[in-house]
Amino acid sequence: MKVYLDNAATTPLDPEVFEAMKPFMLEDFGNPSSIHAHGRKVRAAIESSRKKIAELLQCAPGEIIFTSGGTEADNTIIVSGIQTYGIKHAISTPIEHHAVTHTLEVLEKQGIVQLHFVELDEKGHVKTNHLESLLKQYPNALVSLMHANNEIGNLLDLQRVGELAEQYKAFFHSDTVQTMGHYRHNMKELHVCGMTAGAHKFHGPKGVGFMYIRKDKKIGQFIHGGSQERNMRGGTENVYGIIGMAKALEIAYRDMDEHKSSIISLKARMIRNLTQNIPGITFNGDSAQLERSLYTVLNVSLPESEENEMLLFNLDLQGISASGGSACSSGAATGSHVLGALYPGSKRGAVRFSFSKYNTPEEIDFVSERLSEFYRVNA
Repeated sequence: MKVYLDNAATTPLDPEVFEAMKPFMLEDFGNPSSIHAHGRKVRAAIESSRKKIAELLQCAPGEIIFTSGGTEADNTIIVSGIQTYGIKHAISTPIEHHAVTHTLEVLEKQGIVQLHFVELDEKGHVKTNHLESLLKQYPNALVSLMHANNEIGNLLDLQRVGELAEQYKAFFHSDTVQTMGHYRHNMKELHVCGMTAGAHKFHGPKGVGFMYIRKDKKIGQFIHGGSQERNMRGGTENVYGIIGMAKALEIAYRDMDEHKSSIISLKARMIRNLTQNIPGITFNGDSAQLERSLYTVLNVSLPESEENEMLLFNLDLQGISASGGSACSSGAATGSHVLGALYPGSKRGAVRFSFSKYNTPEEIDFVSERLSEFYRVNA
């Protein structure tokens, strides 16, 4: 059996999405910046996609800017936000996605901002009291905190953080790449200045994403060139990617309740299987708390063993695709910076299983048994 449980890395393309993209790959090939009929037809399709995404997020179409993915969107909001508003201090955590952390570290090295990390509790949640104390000390800062951690699945209270940011006149950016298409975001209620998405995390195509920029928090260009994307992002648009992304998000919202219920039951099944069969197993962050974590992610640690470094390799040999990282503080390139920050010095093997609407109970039982066998052999 071949089992794919690395959906936090990328998801398979939904066949409905592919069908929506096909005409723009083979027939409607015009450049959307051209004024002739071929171009106008494609431009209309792009704007229809923008409108659809805006309707789903309950915002204005002009607040949606298409990008090449989540990384570009994160970089754009952070760099251009800091530049546009003359921001001198940035507040984040050491367990953000590298698209955020590395960007902020580069800006600090360049002397553009001073970076401050919010304290985390033992599970990796942001301590909002410490966040508020930083905001009191550094008002008008950039705050960059992800909605759900891509490795351990911890969820951030976007509403609470947004209210704090608003109170202290901070520019609040949230990387929502892991939650877009899995939760409903109502931009009329959230005090967020900028959010990001990558289509391939919700069964859309790779190489396309978008950023939401609140209309009263406009930022300058990051990629210069033509006047595409309302002068916000130069370069010819990834037309069929945009069409596919809008369709994927539409499907995600249409079927969200059903798929969420199904995936939660799969996650609960795996937690139950592993807890029953592997004494001493633990779950990193709050990933095993079904109501407090991203329902698509479960991060597992086996009891300490010299063989744990072979865990992912062993799973791969048995046809199981997952991802992981070591919390070891050795600084190895393959180590997880998230687990390293939360559990420094740990020798426990870690593996992240991430689920999608295409996974089945039979796959969960198969993977649980293979992981249990690995434990029994190496205990």
